[in-house]
Amino acid sequence: MTSSYHSMLQRRPRLLAVSAALSLAATAALSAATTATATDGGAPAAKAAAAAPVGLNAPYLYLGWGSPQSATSVMSATGVKQFTMAFILSDGGCNPKWDGNRALTGGNDQSTINAIRAAGGDVTVSIGGWSGNKLGEKCSSATALAGAYQKTIDALKLKSIDIDIEDTEFTNATVRERVVDALKIVKTNNPGVAVYVTFGTTRTGPDATGLDLIKRGANNKLDIEGWAVMPFDFDEGTIDMVAATKGAVDGLKNAVASAYGLSSDAAYRKVGFSSMNGKSDVPGETVSVANFKSMVSYATSKHLSRVSFWAVNRDRSCGGGTTDAGADCSGVSQSALDFTKALAAYTG
Repeated sequence: MTSSYHSMLQRRPRLLAVSAALSLAATAALSAATTATATDGGAPAAKAAAAAPVGLNAPYLYLGWGSPQSATSVMSATGVKQFTMAFILSDGGCNPKWDGNRALTGGNDQSTINAIRAAGGDVTVSIGGWSGNKLGEKCSSATALAGAYQKTIDALKLKSIDIDIEDTEFTNATVRERVVDALKIVKTNNPGVAVYVTFGTTRTGPDATGLDLIKRGANNKLDIEGWAVMPFDFDEGTIDMVAATKGAVDGLKNAVASAYGLSSDAAYRKVGFSSMNGKSDVPGETVSVANFKSMVSYATSKHLSRVSFWAVNRDRSCGGGTTDAGADCSGVSQSALDFTKALAAYTG
């Protein structure tokens, strides 16, 4: 069984530093120039490091599930600057709404996004998921689906979207093609908007359906920022989740390299993963804090385009000594927000 964002749990639910030797004279000149700009209202003496691409290290935050933690409090406690906000679904037709029933603007979802941005962060919005009505199925054409995606982008002023394609939206070949064609329109009209496509996987990479999705993207010359897999819910009992994640991503890399004609290094930079922190929906699958840190180290060695996890809602231990994971806790031994802190350190 390939992994998915579902049940839990009723689940819905580069920087390259460059150094150069300076002569003493050049160093003095630089010092003088820095002093001048610091005192004459010019540019700051030292520029802050460029922000990570939106979507690179954005854990999922779902306001429609459990008791979600305050986004700005999480930012202050962890240093994380991004979140993946979930989920945009169909309202029954080809019209996007939060969870299919909350307006795109004017509610708690938008106020949370506004607060994140005011605190110096940003969001990727996830469209799809396991449950509910999917836009890919409810919109009758690629043009109409692209319009629904565009409405979401425009309403929320997005720089990044995550197409979380699951269940029947994923397994239907006609719908897969519609999603790919719609994303090609979106990328053509919004070249500055990052697009990620997230779907389930086996322990060795995408199954036949996932491979078909990638091939359709390549055939359509769809150039997105990242193809990402969800390496959990394998239904194979107790397994090494770090090894399973590496195997799934390596397989994804191979599929992207083959479909797009990329080198191994270039393909790694076009793929990523979204783990589940703590216990997954399936007995025997557990991602500890140490496991997740190992996954982040692996991502760093390969320069993956996206690393995430489901979800900030669960990034805390369960109260009363219980190990029963759910919407509000991970089911593993951890301090508050350990997983988010590990992800915040990921810079690609």
